[in-house]
Amino acid sequence: MRVLENLKPEKVFEYFEDLCAVPHGSGNTKQISDYCVNFAKEHGFSFVQDSLNNVIIRKNASAGYENSPTVILQGHLDMVCEKDSTSKMDFLKDGLSLRLDGDFVSADGTTLGGDDGIAVAMALSVLDSTDILHPPLEVLFTTDEETGMYGADGLDASLLKGKILLNIDSEDEGILTVGCAGGARADIRKSLTFGETAKTKKIVISGLAGGHSGVEIHKNRHNANKLMLELLNSIPNVKLAYVSGGAKDNVIPNRCECSVCADCDLTEIIDTFIKDKYNSADPNLQITVTDGVVLPVINEKATREIIDLICALPNGVQKMSTQIPSLVQTSLNLGVVKIENNTLYCTFSVRSSVNSEKYEILNKLKNIADSFDADFSDHGHYPAWEYRENSHLRDVMVKTFEKLYGRKPTVDVIHAGLECGIFCDKIDRLDAVSFGPDLFDIHTVNERLSVSSVQRTYEFLCETLKNLR
Repeated sequence: MRVLENLKPEKVFEYFEDLCAVPHGSGNTKQISDYCVNFAKEHGFSFVQDSLNNVIIRKNASAGYENSPTVILQGHLDMVCEKDSTSKMDFLKDGLSLRLDGDFVSADGTTLGGDDGIAVAMALSVLDSTDILHPPLEVLFTTDEETGMYGADGLDASLLKGKILLNIDSEDEGILTVGCAGGARADIRKSLTFGETAKTKKIVISGLAGGHSGVEIHKNRHNANKLMLELLNSIPNVKLAYVSGGAKDNVIPNRCECSVCADCDLTEIIDTFIKDKYNSADPNLQITVTDGVVLPVINEKATREIIDLICALPNGVQKMSTQIPSLVQTSLNLGVVKIENNTLYCTFSVRSSVNSEKYEILNKLKNIADSFDADFSDHGHYPAWEYRENSHLRDVMVKTFEKLYGRKPTVDVIHAGLECGIFCDKIDRLDAVSFGPDLFDIHTVNERLSVSSVQRTYEFLCETLKNLR
């Protein structure tokens, strides 16, 4: 029996459950891309599938809408793959194990991929329908959005005719997003030399809230990677053997572990550290120490260089907007720290709605890396999506929402990156709005999707299409 079988809209949740059964983490999107292609073939729609696994499916207009402007419906196929310590999930092979609890759909011990599987499910449901009135449609599913928007960046936009874009990749019902930050990924690498072997102790920081580095970066949540190196900074004569924290540059890391050689008793140091770092945004912070194994270690001087390097690296909110209250203007997130193959790796997600500030942060990271004889690189750049003063699409959506629900939606600009910026850069005079149902704790194992919000958001989508003529 299907877990979501009795939920409405039936087709939306039917497709969502189908999608959740297909492995589709970033970089592993061929199977889910083929699923969409097979859907198009079965329904007789024309389609394009490119070398990046992006898919475009076209559907003719409803009767009476033949002369209406073409509308692009868009979402991304990939999901962030995170799991808790007890999960045996293999994201390359296994489908998600769904759970339904009251109004919420979640996954057992893993991320749900509602970001952005619910967009794909809604779009497939619209394509499948025979009673939804709509203009000509181009349904665009992109890939590897979560790791750098590589699918959108590599898309041949000349394949699209539409100048109106409905992006279903927002996580707050009733909010129409009309602008976002640009960003990039930054990597710092430093070669390491291991010497003597020594009996180690394993330190694990866990229990942090983590979350999306664009959506939650302003919530004062701890970054497990920064926290770990700050802890090591308080341990005298420490020698590092291993460190690993975080898996994605755009996820605030909620766990970090390391193995160290330390002659002192760590209990008092850790107790004091936890008291100093207590944060109401992370009340479940835990730090455990257990006896480790004999491992090669880095000498004390080189360990000190690693500690000083990471402690010197900026993290979190760097500047708030002076024009839009409560909007983060510039930030960065140290999403990954690891030692692998005798090399220290540090990976950042950098975001700013001001292009010059993005490059200032990247330049600062490069200067710090240079001062510690480390290598620096940046890539995966994507442009900011600038607010459009006049927008027919926004006006239609505001009026449609108000008519349906008796209140105005919030029109907002966000700090998180959206593919709309890339599309607006590629397609001249593109009119775009991003929206979506309520999703909570995305990019974490606590991710959950509101069923009732999906119902209302899908109704809103269908009414918007009806009114775009």
